[in-house]
Amino acid sequence: MRVLMSAGQGLDTGAERPTRPTSGSVTDDDLLALYAAPSAPWLRVNFVSTVDGAATGSDGRSGSINNDADGRVFHLLRKLCDAVIVGAGTARAENYRPSDKPVVVVSLSGQVPDLLREAEPGRVLMATVSTAPGLADARSLLGEDNVLVLGEERVDLAALKDSLAGRGFRDMLCEGGPHLFDGLLASGVADELCATQIPRLVGGTHTRITAGLTLDVPLELALLLEEDGTLLGRWFIR
Repeated sequence: MRVLMSAGQGLDTGAERPTRPTSGSVTDDDLLALYAAPSAPWLRVNFVSTVDGAATGSDGRSGSINNDADGRVFHLLRKLCDAVIVGAGTARAENYRPSDKPVVVVSLSGQVPDLLREAEPGRVLMATVSTAPGLADARSLLGEDNVLVLGEERVDLAALKDSLAGRGFRDMLCEGGPHLFDGLLASGVADELCATQIPRLVGGTHTRITAGLTLDVPLELALLLEEDGTLLGRWFIR
């Protein structure tokens, strides 16, 4: 993996970030520095897609299109974050399980995905609404303190970011899905997009990394890495 471009300063923060040379192999320590959050609280979103924009492969999952370079950054971002935020549909489709970082499931129904139902207390949180049919079940499974009721019909994503920061989760990583990313953008609470572009074409009508809303959100490229044709970009969201 090599650096094609690295900006030297965070977006509107005044925080200096290291500028790496554009040749030579990038070590794990280099990556930790290159992906450090420039301020806190910080909410970044991570996606992988093909050159023709597909966020999933033939099986409807991102796992069928990612590769070693994407996996390396995926695990790095997991290491850096304090909590992982994910939409309930994505958690089910991608078979999310409890991990060493708390998983925050965003769900209008309040239904805890099957593979997360047996998690130890505090390892899974739910962000949902007061009208969710599964609210009582979520509270019983996860504990009332771990169920965040943030609205009546829609989850207030700005309130979610504030609530998680108040719990000490200052570096937040969202792993989708596309509708949740739309909501984060529309709410103005996403700070960064980490986007991997895989050198493949899959055709068809696969999901994109955004879905549902019409958006016009300017981005600023902060970092661009390359490995065997895979491009890994770090974009700050204005």
